[in-house]
Amino acid sequence: MSTADILEDLNARGLIHDTTSTDALRDRLGQGPVAVYAGFDPTADSLHVGNLVPLLLLRRFQIFGHQPVALAGGATGMIGDPGGRSSERNLLDAATLDANLAAIKPQLEMLLDFTPGATQARLVDNRDWTAPLRVLDFLRDVGKHVTVNTMLAKDSVKSRVESDAGISFTEFSYMLLQANDYHHLFNELKVELQLGGSDQWGNITAGIDLIRRTEGAHVHGLTVPLVTRADGQKFGKSVDGAVWLSPERTSPYAFFQYFMNVDDRDVERFLLQMTLAPLDQIAAVMAEHAGDPGQRRAQQLLAHSVTSLVHGEAEAKRAAGASQGFTRSAQELSSEEWAELASSLPTLPVDAGEIGRDLLEVLADRGALASRSEGRRLVAQSGLSLNDMVVVEGQVLEASDFTTDGYAMVRRGKKHRFVLRFLH
Repeated sequence: MSTADILEDLNARGLIHDTTSTDALRDRLGQGPVAVYAGFDPTADSLHVGNLVPLLLLRRFQIFGHQPVALAGGATGMIGDPGGRSSERNLLDAATLDANLAAIKPQLEMLLDFTPGATQARLVDNRDWTAPLRVLDFLRDVGKHVTVNTMLAKDSVKSRVESDAGISFTEFSYMLLQANDYHHLFNELKVELQLGGSDQWGNITAGIDLIRRTEGAHVHGLTVPLVTRADGQKFGKSVDGAVWLSPERTSPYAFFQYFMNVDDRDVERFLLQMTLAPLDQIAAVMAEHAGDPGQRRAQQLLAHSVTSLVHGEAEAKRAAGASQGFTRSAQELSSEEWAELASSLPTLPVDAGEIGRDLLEVLADRGALASRSEGRRLVAQSGLSLNDMVVVEGQVLEASDFTTDGYAMVRRGKKHRFVLRFLH
């Protein structure tokens, strides 16, 4: 497998949006391994599934023999990228930024191989070299080489300048900081390729131009398309909000279910772009899926592949087992299957004092419903069930609702599942 073959793989997966020069990049990759980097700002205490494509892009380059560098944006995260936003970002305080940074670093590490060797991944923080910079040195060494005209022409800046909200000098300077990152990594780690989403193109080319002007060297950039959904909804959003990589924010089961529920129109593209599955395996499962879409074989491969990448093989199997448990009635589940469900799904403890109470009150008190009013609306729509039986108005919780092991199953709508656990 040649180090240049990565471009053929990326092209087959629809993962190339822009490159500085495809021919020049192919020539450089053909000469041997390249150090390549992508940056991730700690704007929250977890990355989300929208970050998976660029993060997996680093992994793909590593598989093809190149050295990935994951950059945690401790400095740029203090500023905020204006790209893709219509208004100014709220600035994070130092304590929040530090906590976010500590939380996302393990997530950056989990998809890359840090085993010593030629392709060993590296994790860096741009605050290490940005914080010591003096303002005058930064303006002389970086700002001198970038014209305001060039910055204003970049889409990420131009759209904000023309908006009613405008753009502050703080966010306007983000492009210079990212350009300086590339310049620093080129000098210190010999990085010659920066990766990012298509909304990062202006920032990437600013760094390429800075290196050319200051070092007389030619480096490269490559962006991937931003992931969208066929139904018009923003990718990475569920009915409960963003789908996070942190198991504390989005449980492995909910994560698995998000991908199980992917639209048929999206599943092949997501398999190509968000998994490491070989192209021939994807083609084979899509052929099976076309023959019998109801079996959702493509979604099963997608959900298992992405969940195992993010949460590990054991959690993927656990989530799959829990998902399959809900394809059968509660009465058919064994004690072991109930225990598996309880370890994967939101589990609500219920004690003897709840027996005989209105079921909607119990579920609202335990957080399975936002309120009794929501429960009544669901009941009117036959959208709430207990052990596969539709809940009716005025129904009370009974001891007989639980298995001998103390389990009961609640479904709220089509996607929300809960286990009630009776505490004897």
